[in-house]
This record gives sequence, C-alpha cells and structure tokens, in this order.
Amino acid sequence: MTEPAAPRADATLMFHEASEAGAVVRRQVARNRPAMQALGERLRALRPVAVATLARGSSDNATTFGRYLIETHAGVLTGSAAPSITSVYDAAPQMAGTVMIAISQSGRSPDLVAAAEAAKARGALLVALVNDETSPLFAAADVAIPLCAGPERSVAATKSFVASLSALLHLIAAWTEAPALAAALAALPDTLDRAWALDWSPALPVLAEAHSVYVVGRGHGYGIAQEAALKIKETCGLHAESFSAAEVRHGPMALVENGFPVLLLGQQDESLDSVVALATEFGARDAALMTAGLPAGTQGLALPAIEADPVIQPILLIESFYRLANALSIARGRDPDRPPHLAKVTETL
Repeated sequence: MTEPAAPRADATLMFHEASEAGAVVRRQVARNRPAMQALGERLRALRPVAVATLARGSSDNATTFGRYLIETHAGVLTGSAAPSITSVYDAAPQMAGTVMIAISQSGRSPDLVAAAEAAKARGALLVALVNDETSPLFAAADVAIPLCAGPERSVAATKSFVASLSALLHLIAAWTEAPALAAALAALPDTLDRAWALDWSPALPVLAEAHSVYVVGRGHGYGIAQEAALKIKETCGLHAESFSAAEVRHGPMALVENGFPVLLLGQQDESLDSVVALATEFGARDAALMTAGLPAGTQGLALPAIEADPVIQPILLIESFYRLANALSIARGRDPDRPPHLAKVTETL
C-alpha cells in the first residue's frame, strides 16, 4: 500500500497554530490584566515561603522558564511537584504558606487534577494556568487564569506553550511590580510576529539525516531547550536531549565529536559569557554546531534571532524554532500534526 504523501510545510496545523502565538499573547494579556493585578496583590500580601509547579510535557518545560524568573525576580524558592506523589502513592506534603502553580493545556489529566486538589487541601494557594476553561483543573483553582490560546488541534503544542510562558511572565511582572518585566511583556506580541518570520532553514541539512541532537540553553532559556528537544522527538522522530549549558560539560560532552549536531541557545543576560565559551568547546570537538541568540562571530552556524529584552529572548527563539521543527518533520517524511502513538490529551493516572 502506498504511503500517504507528507503535507506541505505551510499546510500543517502545527504551522498555522504556531504562527498565531503573537495574536494569542496579545489577546491573553488584554483579557487577563485585571486578574493578574489582583493575583499580584494577593501574592505580595501572602509572601509565600515557596512556590511549587505542577505540569507535564510542554507545560512542565514552561515551568522551568517560570522557576528561573520567580527565583531571580521574586526571590522565592521554586520547585517542581511530582503528581505521582498523590495519584500513585496517595500522599501529599504539607503546603501551608506556599503557592502551587499548575499549568495545563487541557486541564483534564487525572493525576494533575488530583495533585492540584491535594495541594489546595494541604494549604497551598492553587493558581491554574489552563487553556480549557471548562476543565476540572480550571474549576478547582483558587485563581484560574485562561491561557487564551484557542483550539489547538495539532498534537504538537505550540501556541499554548508560548501562551504558558507569557502567562508566567505576566504573573511575575504583576507580583513584583517590576517595570522592566511589564515592558518586556508589552513588547512580546509584536516581536513574536517578527520571530515567526525568521528563516532557520539553514539548519535543515544538518538535522534532516541526523540520528541524535543536543539542545542546550541556560537560565530561563533552559526550559526552551527542553521544549525544543521534546518537539524534535515528538514531530521529527529524531532522538534529542536537552541540557543546561553547565551540565552538558559533564558526562554528555563525551558524545560530542565528529559532526554530532548541537543546537545552542542563548540570551543576552548574565549567562551569555558561559554559553559563548561553550560554543568554542563544541567547535573544538568538531560538533555540527548551530546557534541562536549568541553574538556575531560566535563559532557555529548562526541562526537569526531578534534583539530584545533578555527576559523574552528565549520565548522568541522557541517561536522561530517551531517553524524549523515543522519543516524538519516534513523533510524527514513525517506529519507533525499526527505523531505516531501520541494523543492530544494524555490522561496520566
């Protein structure tokens, strides 16, 4: 039987949904402004001792982005909660004086809902960032914030991931009342539109025949590296691993030689010098190095990136990356909207 032809790159659901990210953020920020202002006031009054995040998949990658921003801007210890503590082990830690931030596109995975409800019962302020406003998670939250991404039919989450990042940035800006964060958020929708238009296709020849790839970032860009690696696996059938620019220097560096593909992402903040130095190390090992967000003249194939506040630079990089991932999936003979063995809603127990 003849295999169905791969769709055109610009005809996939993933392409069209990812292209909507700027419009989604524009809509989200306008709708959620009063709710975020009220939540910021509540968090300042609460003075939480810690923040726990709760998510899986792309949403969990978003929480990595949020953890770095909360700890650097709000100064509150933040960590990821394991849903299975409740759903499998029937336990829940004491959470008085803490905030639980649960993120989900569907809001329907049983383990996430159970863990969120248990955290609330044990004293946490439950904040849910959810796309589906009819979901159990949205209903269970003390404060429910809609992601406003609209329907997302491709299995590969794109605009809902970007919406999760922008919602986290909005939350932290409202909480800390930092003018710089508010300004970065205001600039995000228009710069996302520009980021989508950037051409990362020079990376296609490197990745189309690859068997494995590393995606590396640092700071709040690490969560974006995690998301890029997930999307490469999910949509392209290509083994990918994400690493912090600090951690990859340990055991994982042993594999980097003789054309091993590495996508190295950076933003212009305090982490930049260490990431640039890492590019030199990868070059010395003959990696097939691709970079984005690093200064001109850095070793490797430079993919275009937009100059912007470093708080939003990683969000812009993932928007440009999604266009590449969609094209790479097609180049490898796959359909990014329908990865084998995957479904849009994963109902983990």
